[in-house]
Amino acid sequence: ETMVPVLTSRKASELPAELQLGLTQDEVVRRRAYHGWNEFDISEDEPLWKKYISQFKDPLILLLLASAVISVLMHQFDDAISITVAIIIVVTVAFVQEYRSEKSLEELGKLVPPTCHCIREGNLEHLLARDLVPGDTVCLSVGERVPADVRLFEATDLCVDESSLTGETTPCSKSTSPQPAATNGDIASRSNIAFMGTLVRCGKAKGIVIGTGENSEFGEVFKMMQAEEAPKTPLQKSMDLLGKQLSLYSFGIIGVIMLVGWLQGKRILDMFTIALRLYKRLDVKSMKTCGCCCTVICSDKTGTLTKNEMTVAQLFTSDGLHAEVGCVCNDSVIRNHALLGRPTEGALIALAMKMGLESLQHEYVRLEEHPFTSEQKWMAVRCDKPGVYFMKGAYEQVIRFCSSYNSRGTELPLTHQQRELYQQQLSYMGSAGLRVLAFASGAEMGNLTFLGLVGIIDPPRSGVKEAVGTLISSGVAVKMITGDSQETAVSIGQINKTESGSSEEVDQLDLQQLSQIVPRVRHTHKNTHRGHSLQNLGAVVAMTGDGVNDAVALKAADIGVAMGQTGTDVCKEAADMILVDDDFQTIMSAIEEGKGIYNNIKNFVRFQLSTSIAALALISLATLMNFPNPLNAMQILWINIIMDGPPAQSLGVEPVDQDVIRKPPRNVRDSILTRSLIVKVLLSALIIVCGTLFVFWREDNMITPRDTTMTFTCFVFFDMFNALSSRSQTRMVHEMGLCSNRTFCYAVLASIMGQLLVIYFPPLQNIFQTESLSIFDLLFLVGLTSSVCMVSEAIKLVERWRGGQKGPPTDYFHEV
Repeated sequence: ETMVPVLTSRKASELPAELQLGLTQDEVVRRRAYHGWNEFDISEDEPLWKKYISQFKDPLILLLLASAVISVLMHQFDDAISITVAIIIVVTVAFVQEYRSEKSLEELGKLVPPTCHCIREGNLEHLLARDLVPGDTVCLSVGERVPADVRLFEATDLCVDESSLTGETTPCSKSTSPQPAATNGDIASRSNIAFMGTLVRCGKAKGIVIGTGENSEFGEVFKMMQAEEAPKTPLQKSMDLLGKQLSLYSFGIIGVIMLVGWLQGKRILDMFTIALRLYKRLDVKSMKTCGCCCTVICSDKTGTLTKNEMTVAQLFTSDGLHAEVGCVCNDSVIRNHALLGRPTEGALIALAMKMGLESLQHEYVRLEEHPFTSEQKWMAVRCDKPGVYFMKGAYEQVIRFCSSYNSRGTELPLTHQQRELYQQQLSYMGSAGLRVLAFASGAEMGNLTFLGLVGIIDPPRSGVKEAVGTLISSGVAVKMITGDSQETAVSIGQINKTESGSSEEVDQLDLQQLSQIVPRVRHTHKNTHRGHSLQNLGAVVAMTGDGVNDAVALKAADIGVAMGQTGTDVCKEAADMILVDDDFQTIMSAIEEGKGIYNNIKNFVRFQLSTSIAALALISLATLMNFPNPLNAMQILWINIIMDGPPAQSLGVEPVDQDVIRKPPRNVRDSILTRSLIVKVLLSALIIVCGTLFVFWREDNMITPRDTTMTFTCFVFFDMFNALSSRSQTRMVHEMGLCSNRTFCYAVLASIMGQLLVIYFPPLQNIFQTESLSIFDLLFLVGLTSSVCMVSEAIKLVERWRGGQKGPPTDYFHEV
C-alpha cells in the first residue's frame, strides 16, 4: 500500500491506498462511515404532510383558527365552516407554490448527474461520484468532470479546465511531480491535484481521491457561500418597513374599534371576528417580491458579452501554410460537433476545416513531439512527411527558432525590418483584443521558416452592443468582469460600449480605496469585495457568474445572476436568477421585466391599501358614530379572501410597458409609498367610503337584508372599478386596452359572477344575509361605483400634463 495525503477540514493527514488495485468493498464501507458521501446535502426530505402542516404556523392563520373554534363554541357553525374553508384555500395555495419552487430546484440539480470511473478490487467500475471515498483510485479522460479532489500519480498530457473553480479560462497543465505546500491557498500552484468539478480538456490520468464533499476545495467554497448572508433587496426592505408600519397602525385602530364597540354594549365576539378579518384585510406579507431598481450590472465577459467560441479573426501571412501547421501541430479534435481539447486549438481546427484541410491531421504521423508548456509557450511536432518540423506558439518564442520567412512561397532571410513589421502587426492584433499565435516550419528546429500570425478572439454576441447602449441610456452602468489581458478587455469593452481599467492595479487596492475608484473601473476580477464596494456607494448591483469561485459574490450581490448553460450547481444555488441562455440580452429583458414587476407591485399596493383603508374607515366611522355595522363579518371575509384575491393577483401579471426599459432605475432611497401614491390611495378610499355610506344612508341606516345587500354590493363594485384604475399609474384604461390583461378580465368576471351568486343563490343568501336586487339597483350601483375609476383617470391626465411641463425624469444612478 502507498501512503497519500487526504484533506480533512483543510488539514493534510496520511491515508493508506492501493494505487493500481484500488480499495476493497469492506474498506469503502468503513471509510464512508467516517467521511460520509461525496456530496454536500444528504439531509432527508421533509414529508409532504409536515410541509403542509407547517403552513398553519403563521400567526394570522392561528388567529383565524382561534376565531373558528370560538364560533363552534358559540354554536355559530356557518361562520366556523366559512372560516375553515377560507383557511384551507389560503394554506393550500401557499403550500402548492412552495412545493413547485422546491421541485424546480431539485430538477435543476439533476441536469448533470455526476459519474466517474473508479478502480476497486482490481476492476474498473462506472460509479456515481457520490459513492467515492478518500483513497479510491479514479481514472480521468477527455471530456469528464473530475468527481472529487484527486492527487495524480499518472498523467499523460493532462490539461484541465479549472474555470468553474478559479474563473480563469485558460486550461491548466497537470503533472505528477510533488509540489510544495500552498500556504496561501493558491489553487494554481497545486499542479499535481485535479479539483472536483473541473473539466478534463485533453489527456488522461489516474489519481487517488484525497478530498470528498465538504472536505474538497469545491466544498470550501460551498461552505463560504452558506456562511455569506444574502442581502435583502431594496424593495424587500421597503416592503418590510411598510408591513411593520401598517401592522402597527391597523392594530391600534382595530383595538380602538373593539374598545368603543364593547363600551357601546356590542357583543365582544362579533367585534373580535370583525376586527380579525379587518386585520387580515390589511395584511401585506404577500406583497413581498423582487422588483428591479438595478443601477449597476457587473457582467462576465466570456459567454455573456461574448459567444465563448474561440474563432480566427485575422491572418497575417502570404499563403495557407499557417492553416496546415495549425491543423497538424494540434492535440485537439472536433468530434460530433463538440471540441475535445483546448479552445484555442479548436479555433485552428475550425480554420483548417473551412479551408478543406482537416484531413491533414490524420494523414501525418508524428515521429517526435515537443508538447506545449506554460514555461516555453510553444509546441512543435516532427512528422514523417515531408520530414519537417511544424511549430506554433507565442511570437516571441517562435521567432527565436526562425532564420527566414515565407513571402508568397519564397523563403527570404529574416531581416530586422521584417521583424519590426511582425512586431507592429502583433501590437495591432493585440490592441484589437486578439490572442495571437505565430507559425513556423522547417527541417531543423533552429533554422525554421516563419509563416505568419493568426489572431484568435471570442467574438461578441450579436445584439449585445445595442442592449448595453439601451441600458446605459437608461442610467444603468455596465461593468465588464474578466480575467483576460488589459488589451482584450479594452477591445471587447469598446465593441460593447463598456469601459476598462487595469485589474492588476485594482487588486492592490484596499476596500476604502476601491470604493473611491470603482465607479471609474469597468474591468475587474470578480469577488465579493468588488460588489460590496459598489453597494457601499449606494448602488444596486446585479452580478453575473458561472464558476464555483463566483458563488460567494453572487450571494452577496443584490441580484445574483447565474449562467444556466455553463454555470455550476453551487453558482445556480447561490444566485437569485438563472440565465438560461447565458445571453446578456436576456439580462436586459430581466431588468425590463423587473421594472414591470415593480410597477405592478405599486399597482397592487395601491389597490390593496385603498380598499383596505376604505373597509377600515367604513367600520370605524360606523362604530364611533354608534351606527349599525354596514358590513357583517362574513361579508368582510368574502371581500378579503374571495373577492380581492383574483383581481389583486391579476394586477401582478399586467403586461410590461414597452417603454419601461428606457426609464431610469428607481432610487433605492425612495419609498414605495410616494406622495403621489398616498394621495391616490387616500382619494380612492375616500370615494369608496363616501359612496358606500351614501348607499347605506339612502337605505335609512336600517339593518335589513336589502340594506346589507346594497351596501355590500356597492363596496364590491367599487373594488372592481378601483382594480381597473389601478392597472397602471400612468397609462389610461383605453390606452392599455380592456383585454390586454386577460387574467384581469377573467378575475373580475369571476368575482362579479361570485357576487351575483351571493345575491341570488338562496343557500349563499342565508350565509351572507343578502336578498335579490333588481336590475335598476344594479345599474344604479354600477353608475355610482364607476366614479372611483373616472376620478383616477382624471388624475392621470393632470399628472401627464404636469410631467410634460417639468421635463424628463431624474437619472437616479448619477445621484447615487
